[in-house]
Amino acid sequence: MTTKRLAIYILIISPFLFSCGHLSAQDIHFSQFFQSPLLLNPALCGQFTGSYRVGINQRTQWRSVTTPFSTFAFGADANNITLPDGIFNSEDGNYQELPFHGGISVYSDKAGDSQLKTTGVNLMAAQQFKVPFDEKASLHAGAMLGFTTMRIDYSKLTYDSQWNGVNYDPNLPVETFPRAQRGYLNLNLGATYARPIDDKQSFTAGISLYNLSRPKQSFFDEGYVKLDTRFNLHGSYTYKYTNELTFEPMLLLMRQGKYTEFNIGGLAHYTLSEKPWARNGLYGGIFLRAKDSGFFMAGLQYGSWNAAVSYDVNTSSLKPASNGRGGLEFSLLHTFSKFPRKQNAKTCPNYM
Repeated sequence: MTTKRLAIYILIISPFLFSCGHLSAQDIHFSQFFQSPLLLNPALCGQFTGSYRVGINQRTQWRSVTTPFSTFAFGADANNITLPDGIFNSEDGNYQELPFHGGISVYSDKAGDSQLKTTGVNLMAAQQFKVPFDEKASLHAGAMLGFTTMRIDYSKLTYDSQWNGVNYDPNLPVETFPRAQRGYLNLNLGATYARPIDDKQSFTAGISLYNLSRPKQSFFDEGYVKLDTRFNLHGSYTYKYTNELTFEPMLLLMRQGKYTEFNIGGLAHYTLSEKPWARNGLYGGIFLRAKDSGFFMAGLQYGSWNAAVSYDVNTSSLKPASNGRGGLEFSLLHTFSKFPRKQNAKTCPNYM
C-alpha cells in the first residue's frame, strides 16, 4: 500500500472522527463485539460468506456485587436477500436476489434490584459500493431503525418513607413516580471499509454512530435527559501465517457521553479443514479493556457453526467488591450456505 493511498484513507475517515464533537448511560453491548456484528455496526449486515446468518448472545454480569445484570440478543441477516421464485417476479425457475442486505436485531436486558428491563427491536439494511480509486477494496454503508422500550418495577425497591423511626416497615406508603415505562424510536448509521493486501493479509475498518435521534429516556419526563450518541471505531487485521494458523488482532473504541471504552486484543485461529464458506477449527484470544477489565475467550468453528465463551476479569476500582469477577458471556452463530439456483429443464415425451 502506498503512502499516498494510505493518506487518502485517513482523509476519508477523519471527518467522521471530528464530527462527533461533544458526545455527552451506555448502550447495551457485549465483550465479544466481533460475535455480535449487528450491534456493533449496521454496515456489517450481510457481510459474510453465505446466504443467511443467525446468532445469539447471552451475558451475565456483577453476580457477586448485586442482582445480576442479564443481557440476551438475537440477530439475523441476509447477504443479498434471496426470495423464492414467483413472489415479486414471474416464475422462471430461478430465485430472485435483491440488490441489498437486510437484517433484524432483538435484545433484552434486565439490570439491578429494580429489574430495569430494556427491550429493543431493530431493522437494518446495508449496501456494498465500489471504491473508485481501489478496485480491490469494498465499502459498505448501513442504516438501522429501531424501537426501544424501558420498564422499571418500583415495587422491588425500598424507600426512606418506609422507615418508621425504629425499623423498616414495608406496609408504609412509598413514593410515586410519573411513569414506569418509556418507548422511543432510534436511528443508527455505519460504514465499513475492507481490503485484501495480498493472499495472506487483509484488513477491515469501520465507524458507526448510534442514537442519532437523541431520544428522551427519563422516567420523570424531564426532556433534557436524553440518550447520548454513541460513536464506535473498530478495526481488524488478518494474517495467515500458515495454512493452519491465522492471527487476527483487533480493536474497538467506543465513546458515549462521558464514557470511553477502548478494547484491544486478538485471536489465534487453528484450522483443521476448510471449505469456501465453512471451516472446522479452534480459536482463542485475550482482550484488554483500558482501566477497567480484560477478558479471555475460546471458540469452536464446526462447519457453518461458530460458538464461543468468554469471561471478564475486573481490574477497576470495583475489584474489592467484585473479587475480580466480571461477566460470563456466550455466543453462537450459524451461517446458511448459498442456495443452489433452480435450472430450467425441458420435459421430454415418454417415447424419447
